[in-house]
Amino acid sequence: MGKTVFVVQDETQLLALGSLLSKQQYQMNSTNLNDYEFKIFSQWGDDGIIQYLIKNIVIENETFIEFGVQDYQESNTRFLMMNNMWKGFVMDKSQENMVRLKNQPWYWKYSLTYKAVFIDKENINELLEETGFSNVGLLHIDLDGNDAHILNELNLRRLNPSIIIMEYNAVFGKDRPISVPYDKDFIRTNKHYSNLYFGASLSALTYLADKKGYALIGCNLAGGNAYFVRRDLLSKNIKEVSVMEAYKESRFREGRNKDYTLSYLSGDERYEAIKGLKVINVKTNEMEEL
Repeated sequence: MGKTVFVVQDETQLLALGSLLSKQQYQMNSTNLNDYEFKIFSQWGDDGIIQYLIKNIVIENETFIEFGVQDYQESNTRFLMMNNMWKGFVMDKSQENMVRLKNQPWYWKYSLTYKAVFIDKENINELLEETGFSNVGLLHIDLDGNDAHILNELNLRRLNPSIIIMEYNAVFGKDRPISVPYDKDFIRTNKHYSNLYFGASLSALTYLADKKGYALIGCNLAGGNAYFVRRDLLSKNIKEVSVMEAYKESRFREGRNKDYTLSYLSGDERYEAIKGLKVINVKTNEMEEL
């Protein structure tokens, strides 16, 4: 007998498949986040991780905020909005992307607000205040640049998210708590042609999140996103792990040549491409070199 093949023809079928996969999680006993991964609208398996978390964490308000969503076609909160009917607010620097979002045939069906804005540490708290959200269920930061500096600047008293997702740069390794230095106008590809010099290490983000009362609980298998949960929400199913336990080396090959074509660098080759560039140690606030 041949194996079953799902042929997805439109988003209605895709959503139905995601709903089935989400319901199947109730039959699983693992506490390993990666066992729950599946992809519907997320780039990697984050849709499944998020579904697992909201089943095992008390969420006061079913609301989310996501930064850096491009046109929202591929994002970590879209399935959450469509499958679980969460209310959301998204931001991206591109007005064109936000127009494409508004023109989606499904946009009117959901409680989603957007804003085209370039986010920096000077405006982030004002932008979040404008949402009117408090005690949000999920906050996702993916800016391809100043992520650690934005996290450090966040006033979370009102926002008080249950879950925080942060993109980390696996090329920076797992040992050093480092980030690119703050640059208000940081654009990843302009900063270094390789496209690999951006963001912060998992160790840096974990250090900053811990200062704000959040515990690292794991990373996706792709080695791109780290998950943090408010400490008062940890339980037997949602446990803190160390950086060494959580870290995943990224397998995707997004590096660029000087003509901006894909270089397909992998492993240590990626680090060599940015070796010698300046980074800042978030613990000591001192400049270092890769």
